[in-house]
Amino acid sequence: MAYRDSNASPLAVFLKGRLAVMHPAYFALAMATGIVAIACHIFGLREFAAALTWLNLIIYPALWILFIARWKIFPDRVIADLNDHKRSPGYFTCVAATGTLGAQLTVLHDAALSGQILWWVCLLLWAVCTYTIFTLLTVREQKPTLAEGINGGWLVAVVATQSVCVLGASLTEPILGDRDMTAFVLASFWLGGGMLYLWIIGLIFYRYMFLPFSPHDLMPPYWINMGAVAISTLAGALLSDFVAGTVLAPLHPFILGLTLMFWATATWWIPMLLVLGVWRHRIRGIRLVYDPLYWGLVFPLGMYSVCTYRLAQAFELTQLVWIARVFVIAAAVAWLLTFLGLARWMLYAILLGRRGNMTAALQGGTLAPNR
Repeated sequence: MAYRDSNASPLAVFLKGRLAVMHPAYFALAMATGIVAIACHIFGLREFAAALTWLNLIIYPALWILFIARWKIFPDRVIADLNDHKRSPGYFTCVAATGTLGAQLTVLHDAALSGQILWWVCLLLWAVCTYTIFTLLTVREQKPTLAEGINGGWLVAVVATQSVCVLGASLTEPILGDRDMTAFVLASFWLGGGMLYLWIIGLIFYRYMFLPFSPHDLMPPYWINMGAVAISTLAGALLSDFVAGTVLAPLHPFILGLTLMFWATATWWIPMLLVLGVWRHRIRGIRLVYDPLYWGLVFPLGMYSVCTYRLAQAFELTQLVWIARVFVIAAAVAWLLTFLGLARWMLYAILLGRRGNMTAALQGGTLAPNR
């Protein structure tokens, strides 16, 4: 549907139209920026990490402004998204973005108070998104087939759940005051997120193997197949340190074992996703152009770098660090390329606005040639 106003400039019409179709998963931009900043900070790229932090402090509130504006201007579109099996899981990115930003501020700037505030915001958003989205999709009368409704974007629900654990375990002080109770709550989120991954990935794998699959079905969110277990690995590695000296200390070997399983699963996905990407773009000829969903590809790369580094620390296996170094480079390059795509889109909007102003000036006579 085109949104046109005879009195509006081409830029206003363009931006309003883009706002109408804005994907709920756009908070993946803040997720990707935050985790790449953390990865760069770990490996000594401090200036780039600091720049990404300041940028994320602009991106995160700007995305909230856009989402609130969309709710106000296009409430029907928001409601439709919430009832859409393909788009509604994208709202979980606001939860993960909040948790990632909190971890970013905690790790890079020791901003404990900001981290604690964002943890409570993250927890509230997680509860609202989880029990709103899954309830609406459950009671919906008209439902798509599995092939039409399931995609990798569903696993953002896992990322959101694990982000609660990651941020809580990153804080120096127990978020709930009592360390035993905090460890119990964080472990519950970690295990619940792991179980949620098993439920959803089973459906996705079935979709891969036994239902028709076209290049257009392989959207960037399928990289969350890997990203969801990568953040589960990070959460487990952090939790294994956090539970020391608590009532959950006897679970330390279990936590490390399950964390290794998550990392092995994330590692298994990487060659598979690369091969499918080559099949989609090189063999089947799908053009590689900017799409906001590509931020869902950048995030898993950065998360894999960070989780591998933390896993190496937990198991005291320094041989794994080189893998993390390779992936921090891959994540930084992917972030830069995707950001250039976004910048190009923004430049187009600016040029469209200037064109509109020039046209209006000509029509009004202010730039008409002298007679």
